Amino acid sequence: MTMRILITGAHGFIGNALVHLLAQGGHEITALTSRGPETALRDLPVSKVVHGSLLDEASLRAAVRDVTGVVHLAALTRVRESFDREGEYVAVNAGGTAALLRAAEREAHAAGNGMHLVFASTGAVYDSSAPQPFTESSPLKPTNPYAQSKLQAEDVLRSASLESCGSQVTVLRLFNVAGAASGRGDGDVSRIIPKALAVAAGDAPALQVNGDGSAVRDFVHVLDAARAIAAALQAGDPGAVRTYNVGATAASVADIIDVCSKVTGRYIEVEYLPPKPEPQVLLADCASIHRDLGWAPVHSDLPVIIADAWAAMSPGAGS
Repeated sequence: MTMRILITGAHGFIGNALVHLLAQGGHEITALTSRGPETALRDLPVSKVVHGSLLDEASLRAAVRDVTGVVHLAALTRVRESFDREGEYVAVNAGGTAALLRAAEREAHAAGNGMHLVFASTGAVYDSSAPQPFTESSPLKPTNPYAQSKLQAEDVLRSASLESCGSQVTVLRLFNVAGAASGRGDGDVSRIIPKALAVAAGDAPALQVNGDGSAVRDFVHVLDAARAIAAALQAGDPGAVRTYNVGATAASVADIIDVCSKVTGRYIEVEYLPPKPEPQVLLADCASIHRDLGWAPVHSDLPVIIADAWAAMSPGAGS
């Protein structure tokens, strides 16, 4: 079924992959962006651009007009930065989500049609001391302001009165999204794979690792994350709020260093630092999204993730 979809954060790492995927499926896409309209239209296959932000309710009302689905990706996302800018993270990630929900509910009531809102949350909301892999019912205990602001946004969405307008919400708790799509990789070198590849490319002197590199995390290719969002948009459950984990491949820091070196053919200098009080393992149980939405990862083998990310780097990095 063809949909008219608003994507916030359409120019981000995940947004770029999602816009191309949905456009290939024939969907009409509106992008809410802080970029200039001409740049936004040139960069992405969208049919409409609304210039604004999550903190501008007038632009939100314009963005949700005549759409049947909303994918909410826009957020502040840097964990370390969130400790210094906690108020801003709460205002944008939680307050912005509340404002978007209000605009979407008003539009749904005015149009007399239900609206499906898909929200990109994070696997960092879980209590890291809980048994793993995490299921959607595992205890929640965010350990940083970024994750806390995402959980507050989830709470906003769960408190919505969806039945009266036939709308629904799907929360996707994304774990570590990596790789590349349509020539766009993850430019955030605070994350392990982009940083390791930056070292391989000669753009950083060394990869700093806390501890011995045995810590394990869950990774999912950005194309598979986009496929999960697309599957959620097509699911029909009016009046409901559903939550799903999205992860795919367990990999240690040592695994990532080894595969990055093999993919690039380059030595990666590693600086080992004293261990920090961080969880040794963080993994997702994705049985629910497999069962309910028929989603399964197809691009998320670690060598594929890293090869795609390497190929998308600046000219010369992959030569």
